[in-house]
Amino acid sequence: MSKILVTGGTGYIGSHTVVELQNAGYEVVIVDNLDNSSIQILDQITQISGKKPEFHQFDLCDETQVIDFISKNQDITGVIHFAAHKAVGESVAKPLKYYRNNFFSLINLLSAFAGKEVNFVFSSSCTVYGQPDVLPVTEAAPVKKAESPYGNTKQIAEEILVETASVSENYHVISLRYFNPVGAHKSALIGELPIGVPQNLVPFITQSAIGKRGAITVFGNDYDTPDGSCVRDYIHVVDLAKAHIAALKRQEEGRMEKNFEIFNVGTGKGSTVLEVIKAFEESTGVKLDYKIGPRRAGDVEKVWGDVSKAEKELNWKAELGLEDMMKSAWAWENYIKDNSFS
Repeated sequence: MSKILVTGGTGYIGSHTVVELQNAGYEVVIVDNLDNSSIQILDQITQISGKKPEFHQFDLCDETQVIDFISKNQDITGVIHFAAHKAVGESVAKPLKYYRNNFFSLINLLSAFAGKEVNFVFSSSCTVYGQPDVLPVTEAAPVKKAESPYGNTKQIAEEILVETASVSENYHVISLRYFNPVGAHKSALIGELPIGVPQNLVPFITQSAIGKRGAITVFGNDYDTPDGSCVRDYIHVVDLAKAHIAALKRQEEGRMEKNFEIFNVGTGKGSTVLEVIKAFEESTGVKLDYKIGPRRAGDVEKVWGDVSKAEKELNWKAELGLEDMMKSAWAWENYIKDNSFS
């Protein structure tokens, strides 16, 4: 079976994707600098899959190390590239940190494979759409001016990939534009490990429920949505992980129609913040303390994706619902409480 390089493979989405790759019979090698993850996740992956993935710790921004690594691993046929900084707020405060890491790591990887055929799956984001003019948003929707350096790195990275694939038939690139990944593996052995105060809704919910945080603030209840709170398309992280295997299969089976393709990855359904809070309470039996606050600058009112293209061309569909997302996220939070990560 093919050998797949997973960059950032000990991170949240990366670790779940490694498990699904191993379950599908792939040989996996991880490169991660552990800047935003824990080495203990390797053992967690091994407990789930029964096989410990090969692991190398170094920074993909180091061109010499990247070239040396790829030259010694000529049997790698595919890359799933997660390794990137991803906190919107931090990117506004430290733009150069984001531009340096997110661009250099990508360029070094592409350069190291120059002249060699490779399947490349890129971790992109629905942030490239901004506030869409039409919902649900399709892959044909215009890419709008980014509202943060993080969002800008995703837009420019896609441009880099388009142009690279256009001049070399050796690069087969699929960019997956994620909506909002949440939840954890059913084993509760891997999940999201945010550093500091969570910037995303669900980990803040679980940390608040377990006593790590105070009341949850719902930023605005006067939007043009069913209950006034913002709407997002939440997708279970395991479903998202499986989309990467589906993308690889499309590449390996020669089904790509051009060298660069884009797919939305979500459920195709929007949920409000208040609906997510209610789903957590109903699925776990835990009552949440929350309050309504003012709107937060930069928040998009509502966005969810049209995922029919992924369903048709990747033969993939999200299967897990909001209840599964909340239950698994809560189980993971309880696992963290009883087990230390460093």
